[in-house]
Amino acid sequence: MIEFLLNLDGSILLWLQNNFRNEILTPFFLTVTRLGDKGRIWILVTIILLICKKTRNIGIMSAFALIFASVFNNVILKGIFDRTRPYDVVEGLTSVIGSMKSSSFPSGHTSSSFAAAMVLFHGLPRRYGILFMILAALIAFSRMYLGVHYPSDVAVGAMTGIVSGLAVIFLYDKISNMPWKKKAE
Repeated sequence: MIEFLLNLDGSILLWLQNNFRNEILTPFFLTVTRLGDKGRIWILVTIILLICKKTRNIGIMSAFALIFASVFNNVILKGIFDRTRPYDVVEGLTSVIGSMKSSSFPSGHTSSSFAAAMVLFHGLPRRYGILFMILAALIAFSRMYLGVHYPSDVAVGAMTGIVSGLAVIFLYDKISNMPWKKKAE
């Protein structure tokens, strides 16, 4: 079963490369993936939210979600699994952005994107939240399009990001409703 899933992962990437990758979409997905490099876009949005008093709590939650997702994915899971990048394993697959030093599983770009986007979707007006979720999905897809992550890397990255965001929302809600907090108001 595992071998079947690994082969499916590689087959999906080859299909994307052979049927979807082209000179028009490639610059778009390069730009999209660069927005997610080191969480740049999410850190920028978080800083903007932290500056405004009205959105400061959302900014705090976004910052914690990014930290949780980063530690869980980039320190713990990547350290445990140390999965080789697909372009080094799948015959015929090329990486649009060259070789990378970190391991493949799970996708850090995807995880940080969904961690922040989940908080923003929860805390901002829906029209903004939906736009951030779409951006997170585009960043996730860009990692497969460019040949640097398997679909399973992206799926697990999305799940851990969503769980990180939801955990921060849950904990922040619990802390905000603590009895000592209500007395101080």
